Amino acid sequence: MNRESMWRKIRDNNNSSFDFIVIGGGASGAGIVLEAVSRGYSAALFEKSDFVKSTSSKSTKLVHGGVRYLAQGDLALVREACVERGLLLRNAPHLVRNQSFIIPAYGLFDEILYTAGLKIYDMMAGKYSLGRSRRISRKEVISRLPSVSEKNLSAGILYYDGQFDDSRLAINVLQTAAGLGAVALNYAPVEDLTKDINGRLDGVRVLDILTGNRYDIKGRVIINATGVFADEIMQLDNPGKKSIIRPSQGTHLVVENSFLPGNDAVMIPRTDDGRVLFAVPWHGKVVLGTTDTPIEQGSLEPVALEEEIDFILATAARYLKKTPRRDDVLSIFAGLRPLAAEIDGKNSKTKEISRSHKIFISKSGLMTMIGGKWTTFRKMGEDLVTKAETVNGWSRTRSQTRKLRIRGYVDSPDMNDPLYVYGSDKDGLMELVKNGHNMGDILSESLQVIRAQVVWAVREEMAVNVEDVLSRRTRCQLLDAGESLRMAPEVARIMAQETGRDDQWISEQAAAYREVTLNYMPGSSNAPASRDGER
Repeated sequence: MNRESMWRKIRDNNNSSFDFIVIGGGASGAGIVLEAVSRGYSAALFEKSDFVKSTSSKSTKLVHGGVRYLAQGDLALVREACVERGLLLRNAPHLVRNQSFIIPAYGLFDEILYTAGLKIYDMMAGKYSLGRSRRISRKEVISRLPSVSEKNLSAGILYYDGQFDDSRLAINVLQTAAGLGAVALNYAPVEDLTKDINGRLDGVRVLDILTGNRYDIKGRVIINATGVFADEIMQLDNPGKKSIIRPSQGTHLVVENSFLPGNDAVMIPRTDDGRVLFAVPWHGKVVLGTTDTPIEQGSLEPVALEEEIDFILATAARYLKKTPRRDDVLSIFAGLRPLAAEIDGKNSKTKEISRSHKIFISKSGLMTMIGGKWTTFRKMGEDLVTKAETVNGWSRTRSQTRKLRIRGYVDSPDMNDPLYVYGSDKDGLMELVKNGHNMGDILSESLQVIRAQVVWAVREEMAVNVEDVLSRRTRCQLLDAGESLRMAPEVARIMAQETGRDDQWISEQAAAYREVTLNYMPGSSNAPASRDGER
């Protein structure tokens, strides 16, 4: 997947026209463009920043049916998510794994309640189950979770869900779509929508940020898949349109795996804000989260609130013997959920808003996808393309993505290999190491990153700047913000050598990366003290 070759497809055809134009390069946009092109439609996707720059790279790293949704009575969403979880594990086993979870129970009532609930969860999954849940003894809980608080612990409930790498999946999905003929471009904001004489949308105006060139591109169907920024595109279509987005911020903390040794994740089912809290092993670290904090406006770089950080640390302290403190945190990251709701009154809680996806169609034909979650991204794409066929009177085509293998697919990946996330593309990386000068040089011992990964990100994954590489092509920024800062100047030098940039570019990139990464570091003065200090 090469940025220049993508633009060439646009430039070589002055009357560029696509069946589907997708605005937004997050989970939903990626799912839609793959669905469309796999059904035989021409499709193009445009992202104003980097792919999955915002929410879709800041998830809890779970592909899950949603245990919490059972308590809300949203059985249809649980069933849908359980099915999609199974399909994703089958189609991208190099990025999605079966993860065991344990719910610590502190009393007989908890044991009965959680066991019964998870049996329903098992039934909802049916043949897509990742393993049957069961009660385990206090002794087994302590053996599997040596760091769990033992005070009043009576037993535990073991169940299974999925764990994944979100931004790596997005890149592989987009590569899969590109391999089928789709255009996918980052740093290409849609500046305006165009309409025909009847007021129907017929195209978009796109800016190539790197060159400053603008292009008018025609499309039969225009899709707004911009998540928390969906209102902005709807305003282009219909100025004055009432907002339909209710953003909710989810914050996560990353700590060393010494706080949760072993292979099991922990699910804490009752927190002070009524959510669940997870502690999930991920790339040799542990992710703690998440929160559900209403936010007034969307941001590409949301900043965790002090109250969210304190909440996660305090909740974890009640369940872990080794208590994580502020200075134990390696990285802090926050994402915004693009929830759709008609909210009456300020006391409505975002945790009560359904995570089901919704499709809105304007008078001009703009199709806007709101809500949903990573687990169901494939189904979101299927539903939207099918809806587009219906409303436009097109012949119905059949979805091809239920059994479509995602780029990088390998049957039995070695999850202990630090390069496992590349799947079959690891062969290409190893060719770089074999044939390139110093390509096997280690850039970070603790994060196990080599020079070839930076070059691969530029050549094959459309990485444009240092942040693209350290945040989303590798996950260094999220795993250890401080270590990623140390790596940034060398990553900039490698990218400059690869792309012909000068020393000034290297300095500017290192400075820009430092500015954004300070927001990921504990104790940073950039972080607001409370939601009143929101950026």
